[in-house]
Amino acid sequence: MKIVLTGSLGNIGKPLATELVQKGHAVTVISSNAERIKAIEALGATAAVGSMFDAGFLTTTFTGADIVFLMETMEAAGDMFDKEVDFIETIGKIGSSYKEAVEKSGVKKVVHLSSIGAHTDKGIGILLFHYNVEQLLRQLPEDVAIKFIRPVGFYINMFSFIPTIRFKGSIISNYGGDTPEPWVSPLDIASVISEEIDQPFQDRTVRYVASDEVSPNQIAKALGQAIGKPDLEWKVIPDEELLTNWLNIGFNPQVAKGFTELQASQGTGALYEDFYRNKPVLGKVKLEDFAKEFAIAYHRE
Repeated sequence: MKIVLTGSLGNIGKPLATELVQKGHAVTVISSNAERIKAIEALGATAAVGSMFDAGFLTTTFTGADIVFLMETMEAAGDMFDKEVDFIETIGKIGSSYKEAVEKSGVKKVVHLSSIGAHTDKGIGILLFHYNVEQLLRQLPEDVAIKFIRPVGFYINMFSFIPTIRFKGSIISNYGGDTPEPWVSPLDIASVISEEIDQPFQDRTVRYVASDEVSPNQIAKALGQAIGKPDLEWKVIPDEELLTNWLNIGFNPQVAKGFTELQASQGTGALYEDFYRNKPVLGKVKLEDFAKEFAIAYHRE
């Protein structure tokens, strides 16, 4: 099949493109960076260089494809320390470009990488942009089949703990404790997307993706052991203190407020209500596997 992938060669895009090429699909990878062309071609895929905000470029690239894979990231919208960026609005423009391009290109099968929390527009903080894009894509004609893939929090987000561990000696958040929550590896996400691409499409479906379920205290223990700090703790501070900390280091206010609200919803469990109503089989990559990767990054930095 002819498959077009957005997301360039990121944490999901590279393993996904690799697996699809190995399966014999004709894969085109969209990137905004011309310097990625050689790396894309080295995988056996075709590169298409252009902007996610350019509906005309996307329409041309999507035309003739059997399936398109759509994803949007905060990085595509701007720098999280740029106080002038409206991430929700900017990513919404990417979603509008996707919608226009799918409709004009005639593509009838779409896989969309959304997120945990996209089942609601309440209390999900910065993840609101995923909900908004899902709603835009649901406006496409009924003959366009869409598979919404909703991963939980990425293990790699834990790399953001490194500065706090170094300078404060602990992991600090506005929630914590012993209640397990789901986490996921980009490798397991790529495997699920590849699997779904090869399965029949019908109507609009949702599939959650997770690799492991672990509590904040278990995370602190696993990461601490991996980096040689067996007494590493996950400390909980009030929402207001966390927000102030992030604003003081220069975060975009929308981002700081959005992540504070998001993490509060992790603590209450509200973020995971729909996930547990539709819980998937867990993937292969466990916290202990990621902890080794975390240790390498921690000691490298």
